[in-house]
Amino acid sequence: MTSTSLFLGRLAALPQGSFAQLANLLDAIPPGAEPISLAVGDPRGTVPGFIREAIAAHGHRFGEYPPVNATPEWRQAAAGWLKRRFGAELDPEVQVLPLNGTREGLFLAPFILTPEEKAGGRPVILLPNPFYQCYAAAIYAAGAEPVYVPSTAANGFLPDFASLPVSILMRCVAAYICSPSNPEGAVASEAYWQTLFALADAYDFTVFADECYADIYRETPPLGALSVRRAPYERLLSFHSLSKRSGLPGLRSGIVAGGVELMQRFRAFRNYAGPQVPLPLIAASTAAWNDEVHVVANRALYAERFAAAERILGHLPGFFMPAGGFFLWLKVANGEATTVKLWREAGVKVLPGAMMGHAMIPGESRTNPGFSYIRVALVNDLSTINSALDRMAHILTKAMSEEAP
Repeated sequence: MTSTSLFLGRLAALPQGSFAQLANLLDAIPPGAEPISLAVGDPRGTVPGFIREAIAAHGHRFGEYPPVNATPEWRQAAAGWLKRRFGAELDPEVQVLPLNGTREGLFLAPFILTPEEKAGGRPVILLPNPFYQCYAAAIYAAGAEPVYVPSTAANGFLPDFASLPVSILMRCVAAYICSPSNPEGAVASEAYWQTLFALADAYDFTVFADECYADIYRETPPLGALSVRRAPYERLLSFHSLSKRSGLPGLRSGIVAGGVELMQRFRAFRNYAGPQVPLPLIAASTAAWNDEVHVVANRALYAERFAAAERILGHLPGFFMPAGGFFLWLKVANGEATTVKLWREAGVKVLPGAMMGHAMIPGESRTNPGFSYIRVALVNDLSTINSALDRMAHILTKAMSEEAP
């Protein structure tokens, strides 16, 4: 992953964004067919009627400044959903806050926890590798040191934080974990969560649980951090999103929940730095958190798309069915080379896995855990996905036969 020179000081270390890298890779290459993009995780679908109705009914409230903690109705809806979904016993007055998109909360979180030093050195924040780019940006901006922990097939595509040296863990102030994970779709088990929280207790750090894909799964609803870490939920901030659960990325609405002290600190900082969610959107969010029918329908659409993916690509040796999320993490020989080939020959745009990862040895691209993968977003309508996957199957099957001895 390359760095950008747009910023000064510690921000100069920010990795270039995945889609800027993808543009650099493909923009000069003409597509081999009518373009179809499976590169961006942009959920697309019909906005439920009750969402439009809620915004229309509360449209006059665009004329008011929204409060940092939303409305009593929103707080009850958010805490109610977290109880139904994860069994969480949260005080809606102090343990849930709205977010202007979950990415906002994931970015702000390190700022409330990062001291000037810990254990005599620069504070450390752990993150999986590959990772959602926001994590690295937040860590650098807060002045912490990022420690990239590989998520590979060998460890079930979830980072083994306990394998890190004690010297690193002693400086740790937080760890990002995504379940179901982006890009791999891996789901943390109860044992995994318990091990992570035991580590957090032992070394006094906070878990940032990015659970945006918690309601998109194949068979079993994933356990969440709030399912395992019971009240008072210390050393935990859990993040959830209507972008994925409800297919409403344009609503820019999410939840952060956690222990009382952490949430008090988060609320105070967000009151300075966070753009509040407008009240008509809060009303729509309240309706969305209270409704499960549209979520079940949304999940059924993904089931159809993954069934198509298994039917069309399941013969490839690098194919596996993820437990959650809406991405395929498809193993190929070389992710960037395959991305170029699919675009040049088939007009299908995917994301090279290396563009979501970090080389564990600087300058050695093959030490990037994403090197041999492409990420395929199954967010288009079924007809478009079928067409794109058929094109991909033709190219990848041909390449597989050419590589065979």
